[in-house]
Amino acid sequence: MTLLEIAWHFFTVSLVAFGAATSVTPDIHRVLVETRHVMTEEQFAGLFSMSQAAPGTNVMFVTVLGWQVAGLAGALTTTISFLGPTALIALFVERFGTRYRNAKWHISIRRSLAPVTVGLLMSTGYLLQRSAMSPAGVALAIIATAVLTWSKLTPLWLTAVGAILGAAGLV
Repeated sequence: MTLLEIAWHFFTVSLVAFGAATSVTPDIHRVLVETRHVMTEEQFAGLFSMSQAAPGTNVMFVTVLGWQVAGLAGALTTTISFLGPTALIALFVERFGTRYRNAKWHISIRRSLAPVTVGLLMSTGYLLQRSAMSPAGVALAIIATAVLTWSKLTPLWLTAVGAILGAAGLV
């Protein structure tokens, strides 16, 4: 995979990374693992997990994947290609968002992006867990999604419950 191909792919996926960089993980996985075969399923999952566990932003996985594919040049290419468009969009939204905050079209766009982001994030969760899915894990994911959707409970409590169940070997 050339640096130009890497740059183009990360540029295009950054344009749909609404709300979270991890929402486009399935497409990045599709290209790097399934289409281009530049890393294995295990490498991808390991690099993603390591980058999420490390201190810093959740977008760090983009840099780590670029490093794996093409060293320092790949890390710089993926980071700049992914963050550049997102930064420009954020500046545009900030500039015009407050001016048109109460406009019907602006409210419609904001409301329509939330379900897209949730769907993308759920597909990321499925992708990362599909090889280790158990009935208990699926049930826990459904329950956690329902609780987060219909209550004001903080995700920290659900993370703690999941950690306890995992440590006990139940999921």
